[in-house]
Amino acid sequence: MHIDFLKNLAIVFIKIYQKTLSPDHGFFKFLFPYGYCRFHPTCSEYAIGSLKKHGTIKGGLFSLWRIIRCNPWNKGGEDPVK
Repeated sequence: MHIDFLKNLAIVFIKIYQKTLSPDHGFFKFLFPYGYCRFHPTCSEYAIGSLKKHGTIKGGLFSLWRIIRCNPWNKGGEDPVK
């Protein structure tokens, strides 16, 4: 019960981030007409999918690993939730 609450709370925070600060989804989307994220789906979309599929702890770790990999030395590309 508590784990579902934490998972849903994390998803709500990610959606708030998407609607406000995200360069791919939020207010600043107009600055990046071709997108900003080097991965598809974006890191925030990946995090939501990972949390839904794997739960709070494992999904959170997968999301953190994805964010760590988002750097100038990684070419990005397709990276669906597994």
